Amino acid sequence: MSALSTATLKVWRFDPKVDSEPYHQSYQVPVTKGMTVLQGLFYVTDRLDGSLAYRSCCRAGVCGSCAMYINGAYRLACETQIGWFPDGQITIGPLPRLRVIKDLVVDLDPFFAKYEQIKPYLINNSQPPGKERYQSPEDRRKLNEMIDCILCASCYSSCPTVWMSEEKDGYLGPAALTKAWRFIADSRDQGAKERMEVIASENGLWRCHTAFNCVEACPKHINPTEAIQNLKKKAILGKLGIW
Repeated sequence: MSALSTATLKVWRFDPKVDSEPYHQSYQVPVTKGMTVLQGLFYVTDRLDGSLAYRSCCRAGVCGSCAMYINGAYRLACETQIGWFPDGQITIGPLPRLRVIKDLVVDLDPFFAKYEQIKPYLINNSQPPGKERYQSPEDRRKLNEMIDCILCASCYSSCPTVWMSEEKDGYLGPAALTKAWRFIADSRDQGAKERMEVIASENGLWRCHTAFNCVEACPKHINPTEAIQNLKKKAILGKLGIW
């Protein structure tokens, strides 16, 4: 890392209620050791320009709310250190191809509406045991990668099939399908058939063109493409009556 004293944050600005076109605005920010891009944005809103809009919450790479397009890559602002960029020049934009509400804040309603369609919860109609539904460590390990999804929408924003779909009723997208596989692959779940009615549809898993954009975009290093291929196998087996 470079020992920067200052950095320039070139931030994408756009308020559809006021601006006819988006533009970039640059801010000079003093840099401290270990300073993240999110901390730089905090400095801007606290000291330089309180009108700048962006999302943040946990500051620990868990909530996904600060996903942005930083220096040409999908990143979490709370995990991205300013020192990673030796020239101190950092361009920050909203998640691409999603409707901008203001500045770095995008409309995630369609994203979460599609997530809800896959029934993101355990479905089990059997008599519950006295304490818990036991799951072996081996079965739990099968879910480790998918459970790490923080619903930041980076993969959704990067997906060319999403770009060509209707905003609300189009392709479910890689995040929703990855979460669908997370529950279908869960040894405690009995909702595979119920979910397949939704995801093995015109706007579901068969719309994936295996572009791998989602894999590259994911800040948590999850492989949504692999999860979708597993769903395709499950769908074919389901047609054969093998669940």
